[in-house]
Amino acid sequence: MNQHYQVVIVGGGTAGITVASRILRLKPDFKGNISIIDPAQYHYYQPLWTLVGAGASKFKSSRKNMKNVIPKGVEWIKKAVSGFEPENNSITLGDNTTVNYDYLIVAPGLQINWSSIKGLQENIGKNGVCSNYSSEYVNETWRQISNFKGGNAIFTHPNTPIKCGGAPMKIMYLAEDYFRKYNLRSKANVIYETPKDTLFDVDKYNRELEKIVKKRDIIVDYNCNLIEIDGEKKVATFEHIHTGNKKSLDYEMLHVTPPMGPLDVIKESTLSDNDGWVEVDPTTLLHKKYSNVFALGDASNVPTSKTGAAIRKQAPVVVHNLMQAMNNDMLTNHYDGYTSCPIVTGYNKLILAEFDYNKKTQETMPFNQAKERRSMYIFKKDLLPRMYWYGMLKGFM
Repeated sequence: MNQHYQVVIVGGGTAGITVASRILRLKPDFKGNISIIDPAQYHYYQPLWTLVGAGASKFKSSRKNMKNVIPKGVEWIKKAVSGFEPENNSITLGDNTTVNYDYLIVAPGLQINWSSIKGLQENIGKNGVCSNYSSEYVNETWRQISNFKGGNAIFTHPNTPIKCGGAPMKIMYLAEDYFRKYNLRSKANVIYETPKDTLFDVDKYNRELEKIVKKRDIIVDYNCNLIEIDGEKKVATFEHIHTGNKKSLDYEMLHVTPPMGPLDVIKESTLSDNDGWVEVDPTTLLHKKYSNVFALGDASNVPTSKTGAAIRKQAPVVVHNLMQAMNNDMLTNHYDGYTSCPIVTGYNKLILAEFDYNKKTQETMPFNQAKERRSMYIFKKDLLPRMYWYGMLKGFM
């Protein structure tokens, strides 16, 4: 195996595969001189898990073998990274071998910290506890929704950055819609516990979502963070993030969005900022210290939502700036913080939020995207997955 590559990409997720495909479309002669380092066997289209958890899509539609999505001409190193040495232009793998590079693109995603909530690891997948943030347990969400008979159905948002900030709400809206359709709504208390003080960070969409929760009699508790689960008693404990006051709620169903954070291997490296994320210029996505290192996706410290839509806009910026860096040219491609969140508000209903670093809307469609629309639901459920597998990952968009 060649241990030196012109470009090394750490991470075979959305960001890594998209960037690799785009590089090869621009520079076919790079074949054999690019590697992706990732130990995972499968590549997942995780945005579909909201619909899988609601019984509207099949889990198998969200998964492909990694070998089938890595572009031809890219060497796949199926190992984990144990250390970064950017001063030496090298990476250490889990088996202590070294990979050297001319340019490095860091896109390993983030890590889910299940152990940060007392009792979560012990109860996930049983005792009414489920989560759409796990390939192992996303089907348990549908089992909980479809078997629900009444009581408290609680949905949580953690006090950390997360993948797709709207996802904790999406499954709540779908569950509430399901309970209503099957005459269970009068027996259900649908409760949303969030450490934030708003439902959504962009005012235009937040106003509409506030109307929706009021209309559907959904209980929202702001500034509350899940800290403990007693699965045997079916009790969840929350802490107010400002006062420290604690409260306990009984539940029949508890959908947990787990705390998330930067990968340990990033936190322990000189690539990271004080919070453990890869430190990059927010517009060029070039590392602030190392001139041959770029980062994008969930692992970077760019101040925008961590979504696949953000990666779709970041990837061309990284690739074009990489080409300019290789030619010792000025970096002229800039990312404006664009991200998107298709907020599913029920079966056949969706609000398409699009915005930038300044929380200003950047809507694509020629209509008010803050309104619930069936067309946008179909767009998310049927069109976006196809665009992802056959467009974005192939380097076409």
